[in-house]
Amino acid sequence: MKRLLLSFVAAVLVVLPAQADQEVSGDDALAIRDVIERQLDAFKRDDGNEAFGYAAPGIQDKFQSVEIFMEMVRTGYPAVYRSIDASFEAPRKIGETTIQEVVVTGQTGESFLAVYTMEQQADGSWRINGCSLFPVPDVQV
Repeated sequence: MKRLLLSFVAAVLVVLPAQADQEVSGDDALAIRDVIERQLDAFKRDDGNEAFGYAAPGIQDKFQSVEIFMEMVRTGYPAVYRSIDASFEAPRKIGETTIQEVVVTGQTGESFLAVYTMEQQADGSWRINGCSLFPVPDVQV
């Protein structure tokens, strides 16, 4: 039920062309997860330089400095900034866009679906090109 809800939210809220999902290779899936985990860890340590380094060039250009970027994350993404748990789904490619869904739990205990848009660089590495947060309803069974 939770997986179905998460997939539905991601499909509805991420504006992408209506194309079938494509698998992401195992090596790319591992690299994507590693980048996100490293950024989450950098946030926990308040290492803005490292966290900012995992952002795609377009994101770095948009925020222009580590300080502006970190303030945006602190105020707009507190569950990501200080996550206490992260559960990764398999990354997917929809059209030309690669997304990684991660359920993050913040310090308040609330869970959010973080939909990361990933960008592969010319050297083959992956960077984070955006993140959208959606509340995950507390479903009682």
